[in-house]
Amino acid sequence: MNEFAFDHAPVGLAVLEDRVIKTCNLQFAQTFCGDTAEFLDRTIAELYPSQEDFQRVGNVLQHLDAPEGSYTDERIMRRLNGELFWCRVRGRSTSPTQPFAAGVWSFVDISQDRPVVSLTPREREVAILTCHGLSAKEIGKELDLSYRTIETHRAHLLAKFGARKLPELVAKLSGMPL
Repeated sequence: MNEFAFDHAPVGLAVLEDRVIKTCNLQFAQTFCGDTAEFLDRTIAELYPSQEDFQRVGNVLQHLDAPEGSYTDERIMRRLNGELFWCRVRGRSTSPTQPFAAGVWSFVDISQDRPVVSLTPREREVAILTCHGLSAKEIGKELDLSYRTIETHRAHLLAKFGARKLPELVAKLSGMPL
């Protein structure tokens, strides 16, 4: 019965050891556009948009102080066909002191709620700090830019996300329903 529940769970599940997929369920394979057998013994790095993103998430996981070894975030992932999509990722390591040793991870496609929009590195920084509630002046001070430059970046973000005002942009950036 446990194998049936794993295989037919309504969310994508994968067991990873040292960031290598050891088993996955049907929903995981469907989410990432492949067959379950295609993912076995594949590094999860292949499903990240870039090696830098893979390294960044790995660095975060290594510095977590969560005693239960759990992690959750929303990030852009890559399907086998190359398509990028937003994914809610949750995981639990079997060893909090060695987060990559072994763990169970869930992957949920949330791209209908959050479109993938191409951002420059600076736009990404401004978007993140905007979501943290910083004003244009505070972001400018943090990034060593003028507040007018920050307002220009925010204007580009508003246009890219089709938002009319800053609260709508923040809602779209955070995946909140409007």
